[in-house]
Amino acid sequence: MARESRIPRWMRRGGRGAGDGAAAALLREESLLAVAEAGLPVAPAAHPEGFGCSCARIGCPTPARHPVSLTWNNEATTEREQVLRWLRAAPEANFVTATGRIHDVLDVPVPAGQAALERLAADGVEVGPVAVVDPDRMLFFTATRGTPDDEDEWWPCELDCHPETMDEHPGLRWHCRGSYVLLPPSRLSEDGAEGVRWLRGPEHPLPDPLALLETLTDACASHREPAWPAG
Repeated sequence: MARESRIPRWMRRGGRGAGDGAAAALLREESLLAVAEAGLPVAPAAHPEGFGCSCARIGCPTPARHPVSLTWNNEATTEREQVLRWLRAAPEANFVTATGRIHDVLDVPVPAGQAALERLAADGVEVGPVAVVDPDRMLFFTATRGTPDDEDEWWPCELDCHPETMDEHPGLRWHCRGSYVLLPPSRLSEDGAEGVRWLRGPEHPLPDPLALLETLTDACASHREPAWPAG
């Protein structure tokens, strides 16, 4: 199993003592700026509020897991000053990164992700940034497969996952154009018991997705929950 990135260790240290709020805010800022500096576009997202979501939608189906703006894909940026403005205007906000520009994300169940990490390490395969979304998903950040000039050459893939089709992909999800994932350090519950954290931070280079795909697919197949018998 890979060791956790230094970013979550910073946050654990920053969360102690009388100055824990200011320290946590600073470390959160550093973490998100590191993502932007790595070239991954970010945009603000909702955050947990009470037993629900900070958005105005009654019965939000994905509390604290979606962007704030309907135009999030156009607004997502790597500009440092804009990220700082968002952070200071909405200190509680989570953040997402828009996939399919610079990077894609291969999103798998945690048991499959853990098994894949062990196999990739044993095979000497370079793995890029990896995050965990509590309680059950692991995100492998990769280079994007690109946007060809000729749309007829676009490689359609049944694994493509968009925000509205998440529930249709309980195994491997491939986030590319038009999709997003939550970034560490996001909170999914108001008490902070669940969230998104780095195992390997954005300082790691993005690998080719095809270098990881077979291993992740095999791991998902091996850890698939058995179907209930008919009858």
